[in-house]
Amino acid sequence: MNAQAQGIDRVGVALGARSYDVLIGPGLLADAGRHVAPLLARPRVAVICDETVAGLHLDALRGGLERSGVRMDALALPPGEATKGWPQFTRAVEWLLEAQVERRDVVVALGGGVIGDLAGFAAAVLRRGVRFVQVPSTLLAQVDSSVGGKTGINTAQGKNLVGAFHQPSLVLADTGLLDTLPARDLLAGYGEVVKYGLLGDAGFFAWLEENGPALASGDAAARQHAVRRSVEMKAGIVARDEHETGERALLNLGHTFCHALEAATGYSDRLLHGEGVAIGCALAFDLSARMGLCAQEVPSRVRAHLRAMGMKADLADIPGELPAVEALVALMGQDKKVIDGQLRFILARDIGAAFVCDDVPGDLLRAMLQDALPAR
Repeated sequence: MNAQAQGIDRVGVALGARSYDVLIGPGLLADAGRHVAPLLARPRVAVICDETVAGLHLDALRGGLERSGVRMDALALPPGEATKGWPQFTRAVEWLLEAQVERRDVVVALGGGVIGDLAGFAAAVLRRGVRFVQVPSTLLAQVDSSVGGKTGINTAQGKNLVGAFHQPSLVLADTGLLDTLPARDLLAGYGEVVKYGLLGDAGFFAWLEENGPALASGDAAARQHAVRRSVEMKAGIVARDEHETGERALLNLGHTFCHALEAATGYSDRLLHGEGVAIGCALAFDLSARMGLCAQEVPSRVRAHLRAMGMKADLADIPGELPAVEALVALMGQDKKVIDGQLRFILARDIGAAFVCDDVPGDLLRAMLQDALPAR
């Protein structure tokens, strides 16, 4: 039976010899062995997950693999963004070596963006490159971080500053796993979904305005459609610009602000990545309006939708104190998109019409941030 007949969508990422499929729909975990087995030289995989996901989904993955005769070893790391750093990365690589994972074997990343990024990077450097499979368990990971081959870890200097482009061999986005997500995590992932409409598909954003509440409340069809459309957009961009020399930079809409805010909050639960993306998108549209690039009502529409979904939309929504303007600008200076010391922002002429901008006036940026920061 083909994937479509089972209610599973298949989106291809066209990268020549390194092309792969993203399968999207319910029940993929229980059928994981059938999809993973063709990749294997021997019937075993090494799974990296976090302790929370292990408690929820590891047995189901084990059963899905065993039904196809595939054995698995697993390492569960602590949950949270703090895991995505040198200590746990080192632990993962050494565990893979101790487990005698060979170059022809496959590493499976079961979890959200933290695990996908860390496990993918571990696979990239292990024996100079081992294949890996993404099994994203969060909405954010299903629509964004599991697709496109960006892997890496955070450092004291900033987010994702150490890593590699290492494409997965397969992505299994089991939308049934989204039922186990806490509401806050689901909405954080929705921040990345909204980003796709904002950067390049006004029709999708309009669909989200109408169907976002159903998605949040558990509508399986709405969730699958949102994941599929997001993945289609990302797959197309990645196929055209794998290493982010041009168009792929658009996927960073909101991220220059987001990464600075994550660093300012210590990569803690004060601000989840997708929450930072949502706030960052709102700020990017504010900045676009201040520069006269888009109509004044456009940022209001963006923020109205985020508010309607119960999401963070402003700096004042982040609990605790934030650094002053100059400190935030300095944190933005550590962003990977900085070229010759010049900040690059993804701005927009309208919803669905984003572009890369290298010449944002510093005084205008600072004025916007000053207005956005809550009074001390």
